[in-house]
Amino acid sequence: MRRLRLAYTILLLPIGFSTIPALAAPVLQPHRAVYDVFLGKASERSGITSIDGRMVYEFNGSQCEGYTVRFRLVTRIGTADMMRMTDQQTTTHEDGQAENFSFATKTFIDQQPEQEVKGKAHRQKDGISIDIDQPEPVEVRLGAAQFPTQHMIDLIERAQKGESFYETSLYDGSEDADQDMLTTIVIGKPGLTGQDDPEMSVLSGLEKEESWPVDIAYFKHENSGGGEETPDYRISFRMHSNGLTRNLKMDYGDFTMNGRLVDLALFDMPDPKACKK
Repeated sequence: MRRLRLAYTILLLPIGFSTIPALAAPVLQPHRAVYDVFLGKASERSGITSIDGRMVYEFNGSQCEGYTVRFRLVTRIGTADMMRMTDQQTTTHEDGQAENFSFATKTFIDQQPEQEVKGKAHRQKDGISIDIDQPEPVEVRLGAAQFPTQHMIDLIERAQKGESFYETSLYDGSEDADQDMLTTIVIGKPGLTGQDDPEMSVLSGLEKEESWPVDIAYFKHENSGGGEETPDYRISFRMHSNGLTRNLKMDYGDFTMNGRLVDLALFDMPDPKACKK
């Protein structure tokens, strides 16, 4: 069973205030979001008969001190022959200038350690350099790419400006941490939350905010040389004007997995006076 890299990438879209000036960068709101995960559809070739689980994403920090993300995804994946539980735990830190990024991921299968990946990435003039510490020391050099929080701040800003399509590269330290991905992003027209929306009760007043439908397709660079390539995977979700991400759909080709927001906690904002430049 392939590791579900996509789930972590989706949630690196922090919550931001909707009252910021039009030309200011989003001010990110520390928070914890909890999602129920379940199977959308699966082909016979996938062999999957059921998926259920929970995803927890916790975001803290500021542009001054940098952004820390703690993420955990626990799923039970059923086939005709067996039921397997996977547990992915990731912690990352990205500085406020998007110059340095550290990552550590542990993966368990049926409560037994499966893989541990740990390292750091640094921005250089001509790309990014990566020092992987685990599972074994490796140095990797890649072309220009955005780190996760930078990637999603860019998405928020483009949506607020009314842009509908663009491409960029993303490095998030997932899987074996030795590749970046080309992302193509489609942003739909904003709209209000309907009264029949299943996540309405969790939004705590945010239902009055406009939200955008967003679709992101991820391509490995060696497979993105032009033409009608099939993405390695894709995600879609609704992004509120304050940046809240919900109504998730993760498409892996042979199967899809959905995420429904079931709990949202907003933490105290960092004191801007504590940031001395």
